[in-house]
Amino acid sequence: MKETYAGAGVDIDLKSRVIAKISQHARGTLRPEVLSGVGFFGGLYEFKGYKNAVLVSSVDGVGTKLKIAAALGKYDTVGIDIVNHCINDIFTCGAEPIFFLDYIATGKVVPERLEAVARGLAGACKEAGCVLIGGETAEMPGVYHGDDFDLVGFVVGAVEKEAIIMGGSIKAGDAIIGLPSSGLHTNGYSLARKILGETRESLNKHAAGLDRTIGEALLEPHRSYYKPLRPLLPKIKGMAHITGSGIVGNVPRTLPKELAARLDSRRWEIPPIFALIQKKGNVDTEEMYRVFNMGIGMVIVAAPENVASMKKALPGARVIGEVAKQAGEARVIIDGTGYRQDKVA
Repeated sequence: MKETYAGAGVDIDLKSRVIAKISQHARGTLRPEVLSGVGFFGGLYEFKGYKNAVLVSSVDGVGTKLKIAAALGKYDTVGIDIVNHCINDIFTCGAEPIFFLDYIATGKVVPERLEAVARGLAGACKEAGCVLIGGETAEMPGVYHGDDFDLVGFVVGAVEKEAIIMGGSIKAGDAIIGLPSSGLHTNGYSLARKILGETRESLNKHAAGLDRTIGEALLEPHRSYYKPLRPLLPKIKGMAHITGSGIVGNVPRTLPKELAARLDSRRWEIPPIFALIQKKGNVDTEEMYRVFNMGIGMVIVAAPENVASMKKALPGARVIGEVAKQAGEARVIIDGTGYRQDKVA
């Protein structure tokens, strides 16, 4: 009996057909600067339009949110998640996204699943004016089993050197503005799954306080802050994308040394999905703020005189605190919760 790659679990012909489908979605994001996109050995992009550009890059994954998508058989939002997550990351220094690449690893190529992921990737890239320039789809039976798969994204952007935002001008008394998240975004799902469950039956349940099923709330896409914030860049002193480690772990990353953030949780609305997780899992408030974004997806720091105009331009934005001189080890203090971060993040 002759052995074949297909017999070992890797179907080259099927993979080729799927990549052709993905390429169709990617072509909808192309611009004249792209000299080669999906299909060639490398993506070629003609870099122009900048005087003194600095390239900015980031890589991340969707994480175990993919387990929720697999349980519900719904894959059209996780592509949006990873694009928006990566773009938000590089935008914190003022960079605009140029091109994006994806990596999908799976035990078995399922065309409908991968095409749904690709639609999300391409749609989010197009919304941000970013090119989906390439990617890799790897079929690895023996490493991934059943519906398991992984989704990783890579983004490259650019910013003029003199326009880089890294928080250097932030001073005590500056306002801290919070932009609402759409839910968990792409962080904290290992704890959320442990508490709320990850079977179709548990995810299709309704819970008090939610206007939809638990699964629908958990699959809500990661929000992008690039387009609404881009016109306001001249007024922004610093930004923090609230991802893993929550508000307490990310806000200090944009603050100069010897400065801290004094926040008041009573100034913003915490989505009900977080209350459900905390109550059902009996999770300490301190742990909630270390794991989840708690309703704030992006934090921006601005001078007090710019707050009114920025809030007017950003529906849902709220002043959630101010910058203060650091006292002791604390870099973040959150009033209204009893939470105090006593160690430097």
